Amino acid sequence: MKVVRELMKVFITRRIPEEGMKILSGATGVCEVSQWDSDEPVPRAELLKGVQGAHGLLCLLSDKIDAEVLDAAGPNLKVISTMSVGFDHLALDEIKKRGIRVGYTPDVLTDATAELTVALLLATARRLPEGVEEVKNGGWSSWKPLWLCGYGLSGSTVGVIGLGRIGMAIAQRLLPFGVKRLLYTGRTAKAHAAKVNGEFVPLDTLVSESDFVVVSCSLTPETQGLCDKAFFSKMKKTAVFINSSRGAVVNQEDLYEVLKSGQIAAAGLDVTTPEPLPTNHPLLTLKNCVVLPHIGSATYSTRGVMSALTVQNLLGGLQGLDMPSELRL
Repeated sequence: MKVVRELMKVFITRRIPEEGMKILSGATGVCEVSQWDSDEPVPRAELLKGVQGAHGLLCLLSDKIDAEVLDAAGPNLKVISTMSVGFDHLALDEIKKRGIRVGYTPDVLTDATAELTVALLLATARRLPEGVEEVKNGGWSSWKPLWLCGYGLSGSTVGVIGLGRIGMAIAQRLLPFGVKRLLYTGRTAKAHAAKVNGEFVPLDTLVSESDFVVVSCSLTPETQGLCDKAFFSKMKKTAVFINSSRGAVVNQEDLYEVLKSGQIAAAGLDVTTPEPLPTNHPLLTLKNCVVLPHIGSATYSTRGVMSALTVQNLLGGLQGLDMPSELRL
């Protein structure tokens, strides 16, 4: 008698790039897929409904996967594969307790995020959005010696908070601009810092001596709200602050105050709290604050690779095989 194996159920919380969907459609006989077929986030009620009885869940950074979702999924759930390098949207304690495996996408977005961070730093320091606006609104008249002057990288001191994969990639891209000193801080000194002549210093030293402060650490209880009034008060008046890590690392009210009062020169953010940032948020009224809509990894090739890796992680977890990028819980 032929035994018909029941297909495992998978729920995908969003439309994802076709590179991943192609791999999934080729995995015949493994799973049946249901998907929230939209570019917009899945509503909570639909997530709770869609995940019922699922063996695998493919989610995004904007999906809060907590005990309620895990309870709704039930005991079948074997694997959660997130199309992100960050995992602060996942209730890891609950997931570990239930023996569920987790896949994520580190490394593949390192270069794209580092490039975007450098672009944001240059745009902020050299006041590019202001310049574009002046051209459009008729503010561009004759040449003026100090009009739209900003700050350059040549001969500067750059401080990187968190010299992990992305922090290191940012440092490597900034050095050719003629950076004089590269400071970094974190839990421990890094051997790979020698490649960028990085100096391991206490946080206070980095903040007070840097012309550019770049945040690229992960969000942990220790880094939550790290960049607050006390932090900003130690920065130079001419310093530029850049954050492409997680919005919650920054106290945005304190950042607004120091930018408005001119206590620091400028800030560039690719991440905020919340996301999206409301259009009436005080930070958006400031010319010396450049805010981007969390587009660090937004290149076609990077998002395609992320999608493929996410699906490969999912399929590995479903079949009890190795996952290319498994988060060790």
